[in-house]
Amino acid sequence: MSKLLCLVRRLEHGGRRTLFFAACSTAAALPPIPAAAQLKPPPAKPVVLDEVVVTATRVEESSFGLPVSIDRVDRSVIREDKPQVNLSETLNRVPGIVVQNRQNYAQDLQIQSRGFGARSTFGVRGIRLIADGIPATMPDGQGQAATFSLGSADRIEVLRGPFSSMYGNAAGGVIQIFTADGPPEPTLSGGLFAGSYDTWKAAVQFGGTSGQFNYLGDISRFDTNGYRDHSSARRDQLNAKVKYDAGNRGVLTMVVNSLDQPETQDPLGLTAAQVARNPRQADPVAFTFNTRKSIAQTQLGVTYSLPLTAADVLEARAYAGDRQVTQYLAIPLATQAAATHSGGVVDLDRGYGGAGLRWTHTAELAGTQLIATAGVDYDNQDERRTGFINNNGVTGALKRFEDDTVYDTDFYAQVEWRFAERWTLLAGVRHSRVEFDSKDYFIAPGNPNDSGSVGYVRTTPAAGLTFSLSPAVNLYGNIGRGFETPTFAELAYRSGGASGLNFALRPAVSLNREVGLKSKLGDSMRLNIALFHINVTDEIVVDTNSGGRSTFKNASHTRREGVELAWDGRFKYGFEAAFAYTLLNAQFTEPFTTVISTPSVVRTVNAGNRLPGVPRQTAYGEVVWRYAPVGFHAGVEGRYVSKIYVNDPNTEAAPPYTVWTLRAGFEQRARNWRISEFVRVDNVFGRDYIGSVIVAEANNRFYEPAPTRNHLVGVQASLKF
Repeated sequence: MSKLLCLVRRLEHGGRRTLFFAACSTAAALPPIPAAAQLKPPPAKPVVLDEVVVTATRVEESSFGLPVSIDRVDRSVIREDKPQVNLSETLNRVPGIVVQNRQNYAQDLQIQSRGFGARSTFGVRGIRLIADGIPATMPDGQGQAATFSLGSADRIEVLRGPFSSMYGNAAGGVIQIFTADGPPEPTLSGGLFAGSYDTWKAAVQFGGTSGQFNYLGDISRFDTNGYRDHSSARRDQLNAKVKYDAGNRGVLTMVVNSLDQPETQDPLGLTAAQVARNPRQADPVAFTFNTRKSIAQTQLGVTYSLPLTAADVLEARAYAGDRQVTQYLAIPLATQAAATHSGGVVDLDRGYGGAGLRWTHTAELAGTQLIATAGVDYDNQDERRTGFINNNGVTGALKRFEDDTVYDTDFYAQVEWRFAERWTLLAGVRHSRVEFDSKDYFIAPGNPNDSGSVGYVRTTPAAGLTFSLSPAVNLYGNIGRGFETPTFAELAYRSGGASGLNFALRPAVSLNREVGLKSKLGDSMRLNIALFHINVTDEIVVDTNSGGRSTFKNASHTRREGVELAWDGRFKYGFEAAFAYTLLNAQFTEPFTTVISTPSVVRTVNAGNRLPGVPRQTAYGEVVWRYAPVGFHAGVEGRYVSKIYVNDPNTEAAPPYTVWTLRAGFEQRARNWRISEFVRVDNVFGRDYIGSVIVAEANNRFYEPAPTRNHLVGVQASLKF
């Protein structure tokens, strides 16, 4: 497979140029700059401010003093010269995080943290997703990033390492997005963007403050024909937040969001030979079975923060939502006809919701500050899942009919104690109970009653220490346990074609250890380095994969060890730079067997094989120059990803690649309005490369090619009333 890119013929850049529209809500949240200030040169001593985060401790803290790996991506990074559609636009600048844009909106992004989540063939697993305090990950561990509203985001926080377990069933990390508050004055903003492949997005945002109320609403439409054949998508999204500040009676916040994504085409993966012939093609069976997916989701969440005393705060949350999915898969009709097969059409109607209560107390212990937190969470999903024959793109006979329920109940406690002048302790424990239950109503000859239930209970402690070597240098270390239950999709089938859910699967259990350094290099630069070692017992791996059906089992042990480095700085004359690097050795430490490909072949996975889907090295770099007198900026970005194996036996791999982006923009401001324009060119040198892989795909269709040279232009504006 090292020759894969050599086989890919060079493509002349094609595709029609069309308008691409997106909202810029940055202007809605930023005050105008006085005219005199626009003419001033950059400050003589640019500074890098401390990052204030809440994900690690659930209270506002500077990340510099915490014994955890956590990064914050601010709104300026999320929105500047970007379409604000996918997390892949911004999170690859965070070390330890790899976001693979599949160029396939039917399957969503593939997100991994320190190698966790890499095997997911759709959606996000192994990582906890949270939006404004409301889980975007279901209790079984499966989540969707498509519901994140980047156009109205204030910031994104990314937590890796042992303290991720303080959020429950997620071994790899936590990604939390926060919607911005509305601006002080009523403000209307919007924007229009245009890009390659008939891609466009339009959005309008309105926000403001009225007395004790603060509000912000964002609505957008994204549309694309896609880089590849049979990959068009449309996404309509709404995100609205209303906050009522009652002073000493607390703050009530309500967030409503919805996603409508109908008839999203799925081009499927390609084999190496198909990529060589034409990386823009869809597999022919995608047309035969008209592979596609429709998603409709609506959610309402409410949070309430009440100060009980000067030292005590009580916080509550509640949420409820509905998600409907219909997906057409490419499975041969003869295979679908088997008595125990669930068909090629998945129809899911899911209701979900939950509640949580948290108490935070600030006190003094031995003359130093102590912050204690305790809470309880309850989350539930209840879905009606049916399956039908996919009769060449048309829904056929019923093949599956069941009700699946999963809920978790978690209790947790956490303490942060600055017990000495230079020392800080952060420790916590979480007790989780996750219960699965399935009631089967499709009982037929050869397909008996497959009802059943299973429960998983785990207690996950974590502890870390920070030592202040100097005001500019902190050393830290932490250790903790985590766990990751199988999802309902992984429980769905037993090996060998037997009926019934695979309740023999056990949760993967991890032991995480990490040491690191956080340093301020003067006032204008910041450097973070983390070394980590993770041992996982009962790693969940593919057992068999054929006929559109994947079964899973527990492998004995895996190991992930590596180093993460993040550096950023501000310099004279308007220059800024950032760099992130990850070296990750993720491998199986004990052998096992797996059945791969069609026809089925039993393969031995040797100890020392690398975990599929996980690159050994990734790097991101960016340099930006700003010239304030005319509101101009220009930047260059580069990204490197090393070879990625596509299956457990490591028989094939996607080659390494390096891609570059150029971008530039202007901005004009006055007292009540703001307008900005930009242009960006991705993959400047027109590199043919594999943007993501489908781990252990049954038909060897492992590869999802990324676009060659493509462009994006846009204009954004806001007006204050």
